[in-house]
Amino acid sequence: MALAILLEAALSFLGLGVPPPLPSWGLMIAEAKDYMFFSPWVIMVPGIALFVLVFGINLLGDGLRDLLGVSQRR
Repeated sequence: MALAILLEAALSFLGLGVPPPLPSWGLMIAEAKDYMFFSPWVIMVPGIALFVLVFGINLLGDGLRDLLGVSQRR
């Protein structure tokens, strides 16, 4: 799930994702590139939100794996 969110954000940042009227964190970061030297919070807010979401999904997945007792065989 986290990989899909990062992929969508990356594609939107490059202009290959959702069209501009739809909200996307990658599109928000891409539109804020012009203002990052004068008001860096415009680019930091969606970047931090994206980081927190992906980090939280990874922690939730790790917690569920530990809770359900799925072991890795090597």
